[in-house]
Amino acid sequence: MSVNLAKGQKVSLQKGPGSALSVVRMGLGWRAAPKRGLFGSRTRKIDLDASALLYAERTPSDVVFFSHLESNDGSVRHTGDNLEGGSGAEDDEAILVDLVHVPVNITQVVFTVSSYTGQTFAEVQRAHCRLVDETTGLELARYELAGGGPHTGQIMAKVVRDGNGGWEMQAIGAPAKGRTFQDLLPAIEPYL
Repeated sequence: MSVNLAKGQKVSLQKGPGSALSVVRMGLGWRAAPKRGLFGSRTRKIDLDASALLYAERTPSDVVFFSHLESNDGSVRHTGDNLEGGSGAEDDEAILVDLVHVPVNITQVVFTVSSYTGQTFAEVQRAHCRLVDETTGLELARYELAGGGPHTGQIMAKVVRDGNGGWEMQAIGAPAKGRTFQDLLPAIEPYL
């Protein structure tokens, strides 16, 4: 059963009593919003980029993004860069996190999205961030990016060690300005 997350809401990633998820997929989907013009409506390609930043407490330790597709330890892997989005119903980019093999010093993985081509989220439709149990294919949680806005980046969500050997996901949904994950680092700081 999927949980629709509201901004700031948390959900445990435990499967049930005594069992935990092993691999989760963070999916990002979007489509370009049509623009009305003198000769009808058209869409422009929008290159959104999903990134995963691995933190040891509040210190950045590693990053996975379109130019570094796998974490140094191999526990987090980006499936590839999509340069224009799709229908918005499916995942256009995905990052796989092997929770069992994330190094013990990593306490949180923060997921961001940024508009590499510089368009604002007002030009994006049907954007979503979702967490899927990669073993079963079941969607665990979904966060809809609604409202558009003049920003070019978004701190989407994070997975955090819960202190009991498990993980939980928190929807953040904070707008930011930036074309790359590096540009978003100051905006991430308050959510660590």
